[in-house]
Amino acid sequence: MIKTEFEGRLSSFAVAIEERLQDVLSNAARSDETVRPERLMRAMRHAVLAGGKRLRPFLLVETAQALGREPGDGLGDLLYPAAALELIHCYSLVHDDLPAMDDDDVRRGRPTVHKAFDDATAILTGDALQTLAFDLVVDPAGHPDATVRCRLASALARASGLGGMVGGQVLDLAAEGRFGDGRPLALTEPEIRRLQAMKTGALIRFACDAGGLLAGAAPDVLKLVRRYGEIVGLAFQLSDDLLDVTGDAVTVGKATAKDATRGKGTLVSLNGVEAARAELAALVREAEETVAPLGTRGAMLAEAARFVARRQS
Repeated sequence: MIKTEFEGRLSSFAVAIEERLQDVLSNAARSDETVRPERLMRAMRHAVLAGGKRLRPFLLVETAQALGREPGDGLGDLLYPAAALELIHCYSLVHDDLPAMDDDDVRRGRPTVHKAFDDATAILTGDALQTLAFDLVVDPAGHPDATVRCRLASALARASGLGGMVGGQVLDLAAEGRFGDGRPLALTEPEIRRLQAMKTGALIRFACDAGGLLAGAAPDVLKLVRRYGEIVGLAFQLSDDLLDVTGDAVTVGKATAKDATRGKGTLVSLNGVEAARAELAALVREAEETVAPLGTRGAMLAEAARFVARRQS
């Protein structure tokens, strides 16, 4: 199959970010570290170096470049915050897969960390990935301005923490009836959208926010890419919910039909498959219109929105 320009660019980026991730997940202890336990490092590499589209860090780099950031050393500096974002994403997957959370056995077509190792190792793997992410995001090699690095760290903490991804996971578990009397909650459409904007959308929005910060973009441009990130976050979750209903586990790389089994409220279960597909198409159009003021510089961002909608895994 011939790759499109976007797919080729995404594949090339995946190779570059993979090399950076391999480097930061080496066994060699860094300055002020005593030792990196071998079992922990194997589990961290199992969690991170398992392929994947690397879409979130790709959006960070593409946004920065679309806004005029010229990376040094062939993406070298941009790969620090990009890798930090991917580590946060991978940590969330490790913890989501645990028996106390979603209890999944397969991720990206291979055993989840708690199945390949054990629950305790999986918990500590997620902890280590999260702290390593913040180590990377404040590394001077990623940006020379300490103020920019502090803004990135603050934005990442808020996107991934209690008012973002983690808070969204709590709302999701509560909706499944995991707390209280054990009965699933019948969420309204606004409640579902809020939950999804936190659990999934916040990190995707951060990717675009961070790209804008790294490029030193003006406030009006930062607002533009932030809105684009919000739209793509919504589209990604809607696409994910559709795949859970219409995809097969082999292609998707993880179990499907989980939402219905758990009684989870999604926009697909609430409004139906066809309505969800129509909304997804509308979100893609809105994303395209949002980045249209960037001209040709925003072409890859527009294509990223289309890719999110058509993905099969």
